Amino acid sequence: MPTPESNTLPAIIAGPILRKLEPGRLLIWLVATERLPMVLTLQRSQGDQAIEIVPEGPACRVFPVGARAYVHLLDIRIEDPLPVDTLIEYDLAWRCAGEQHNLATALPHLLHPGRTRASLMIASSNRTLLHGSCRKPHYPCGDGLVRADAWLAERLDDPAQRPAWLMMSGDQVYVDDVAGPMLHAVHQLIDRLGLFDESLEGATVADSQALYRSEHSYYRREELLPDIQLNMPLRERFFGGARKPVFTSANAHNHLMSFAEMLAMYLLSWSPLPWRLIDLQSPDLPAEQAATYAREKVAIQGFVEGLPQSARLMAHMPSLMIFDDHDITDDWNLTADWEQTAYGHPFSRRIIGNALLAYLLCQAWGNDPDQLREPLNTLGELLVAAADGGWLEAEQQDACIGQVLYCQCWGYEVAGTPHMLVLDTRTRRWRNGSRPGHPSGLMDWEALSEMQQMLLDKPAVVIVSAAPMFGVKLIEGIQKLFTLAGKPLLVDAENWMAHRGAASVMLNIFRHSRTPGNFVVLSGDVHYSFAYDVTIRDQVSGRRPHIWQITSSGLKNTFPDTLLDWFDRLNRWLYAPWSPLNWLTKRRHMRVTPRDPDRAKAGERLWNGSGIGLVRLDEQGRPTDVTQLDARGFDVQFVLRK
Repeated sequence: MPTPESNTLPAIIAGPILRKLEPGRLLIWLVATERLPMVLTLQRSQGDQAIEIVPEGPACRVFPVGARAYVHLLDIRIEDPLPVDTLIEYDLAWRCAGEQHNLATALPHLLHPGRTRASLMIASSNRTLLHGSCRKPHYPCGDGLVRADAWLAERLDDPAQRPAWLMMSGDQVYVDDVAGPMLHAVHQLIDRLGLFDESLEGATVADSQALYRSEHSYYRREELLPDIQLNMPLRERFFGGARKPVFTSANAHNHLMSFAEMLAMYLLSWSPLPWRLIDLQSPDLPAEQAATYAREKVAIQGFVEGLPQSARLMAHMPSLMIFDDHDITDDWNLTADWEQTAYGHPFSRRIIGNALLAYLLCQAWGNDPDQLREPLNTLGELLVAAADGGWLEAEQQDACIGQVLYCQCWGYEVAGTPHMLVLDTRTRRWRNGSRPGHPSGLMDWEALSEMQQMLLDKPAVVIVSAAPMFGVKLIEGIQKLFTLAGKPLLVDAENWMAHRGAASVMLNIFRHSRTPGNFVVLSGDVHYSFAYDVTIRDQVSGRRPHIWQITSSGLKNTFPDTLLDWFDRLNRWLYAPWSPLNWLTKRRHMRVTPRDPDRAKAGERLWNGSGIGLVRLDEQGRPTDVTQLDARGFDVQFVLRK
């Protein structure tokens, strides 16, 4: 870990990150330490005349988030559409302190050896996709984004090999499960960049500065909640105080709270440059916490070593994103009771809202800025007003949070062949009215109806759902048992089959005569990878839609090995395709055929290893290649048994 450099800040602190790309429109995200007038240069690799574009106009927006931090949202229109399936070199140039800079001089880690420019490709179809989720910085394993960068480097000049999208399907950041060294880095970066402060209603600290200075700031943040009996359910549900005996225990004792903390987490997760401004020497901590800090520091240092490669990947591959719970908080909207408790207190509402505002600015904008214009305008007004004094105005901030909490604009479509539909499975839930302590459906009836309309008359579709639609039946059964015992929060009982109404509507959508015959469902969330071929048998119409459930998880996270081995083995015994137990589940009219990972032991269906998924589809939208690029440097193919 380098020691902090001089007081001179780099002009660009994070990015550029390529977001949604179209022949006539490019979306690029970056964060700079000042407002940077830039010039974008585009040139086909074959040597055509270069195009110079000045990103300006109302669509290219700069949001101040601190005294020395500005989020640049570059929405660039191209009058003469760019060619598809063609490598296009690009560069960004700017003047800073009277000197001319570009990517090669200022951000050389973004360029591959021997290259003077980065490159991009606009794909003519959605038939080749990288996908993954669950990237926890302090988890002791490799990083799937680093593996993807190495994979792309071997095919850099072959446009036929380049995926259309890097699809990130949830938990891009963990704001609720934060290592002590990461929180220490967050606080130093807030200070270096002068990120905006805020008051904290309902907390035992008055404002964000008091939060950062509090003796409870490290490893004891649950102590900062109001200590009244009324708030005990919030402590348990929001901070995950109870252990989770079946899966893993939530560690929310360093849960991020302020808007500045959320933003700093994104910068530290996506760029190596902020790490050059900080020192990870441990703060003054009690002995037990100091030992934890030292262990976590080793994992964080490994994560930081890979950041130049992951940043390079995101500068070369257009990315699409959608949230899952850890982008906001663990168990986000799991039950109606959870929602009532978490949103019923001003401090927890503020924490959730701050995470969602940061998601809007750092992730959601690049998926579809047009449908997010109103919440972005409201957020922009809040940030511009804060620029003079360095503080977010509380009433205006709460109004902005209220808008994003009830926004129905997070899911989106991606036109092409096949059509892509990215689902919001977090904010439009089918609440269990009669049993509010039981899991809500991942989407309510209205959201599912809208989904069906988007699917009508499409020959094939790729659906991105953070949680698998067709998961490991044994694990879903365990989740159901804990739900019946009144403890859904202990096992994250979130799956499509957990709510009868949502499950029934979803299955009926697959059976509908005008919805596609071929569905590919890309998912993450579960911290292991698998692939199922699913056929639904409709006894009335005779229609048999084909569904491929392909799950890649996690980018930097895994499942406990021994526990997963037992789950895998028991699931094979109890829920094999021929098992009569399937007739007691919602699978009684389906045939679910697992694919085997070719590097696994005989019979194993679940792959446990960090990495990233690669999927190739044929012209009918059917998978021809389902591969997991394991972070350890090898490939795992999921194949059907003969």
